[in-house]
Amino acid sequence: MSDLLAIEPVSPHLLRSLREHVHERLRRAIVAGNFRNGERLNERHLADLLGVSTTPVKDAIRKLESEGLVRTEARRGVFVEFSARQALEMALGRAALESVMAHIAANRIGDAEIAEMAGLIDEMAHATEHSALEDLVNLNEAYHGMIHRISGCAYLERRLDGQRMYDHAQRIALLGEPAERRQGYVEHKGIFEALAAHDPALAEQRMRSHIVRSAKSHVRQVFGADAEGLAYDE
Repeated sequence: MSDLLAIEPVSPHLLRSLREHVHERLRRAIVAGNFRNGERLNERHLADLLGVSTTPVKDAIRKLESEGLVRTEARRGVFVEFSARQALEMALGRAALESVMAHIAANRIGDAEIAEMAGLIDEMAHATEHSALEDLVNLNEAYHGMIHRISGCAYLERRLDGQRMYDHAQRIALLGEPAERRQGYVEHKGIFEALAAHDPALAEQRMRSHIVRSAKSHVRQVFGADAEGLAYDE
């Protein structure tokens, strides 16, 4: 790939795809804990690992900095900025927003939407049983996206945009664990039952509990003992 970039011009579409690929790989590695908080990132080394030139790596680092996952220090370099506390704080922000959206969705959901969500739950059960990780990640995102849509809270949904990258990477990491897949399914089914029953308080509580619990699991998975001091009950 680096030889191709050096020998001939790359089309804008290919270059854009390459940049997105490198950005996603590095972002996922940071969120998965492959790079530790405070670790210095060497652009040339990363480019060699990924088999690319340093240009898409530089572009990715700029995006990661805008997402709050790295910081650049003059004359010192680029450092990972992803701690257990930051990960949990991001999840608490998401829990606050999505629990409110679940509350509103429980008041607004109609019969057709209940049937559609029931179909999603069935698909999630099948994917969970067959350990279909990619399908399960996509279904998780479709499930939460549907609740957002039903709630009609466009403003709150925009507030979530800034951390979708973290949510996506967290799902990939967590859903690789069989126990987490099963627990996640049980919780999603419970939220759906509260929505279908038009019980806003229960939908809100179950959504908050689900997001905080799964975030704590991810923080422990990535940071181990570093997560033990984080005091927030789901």
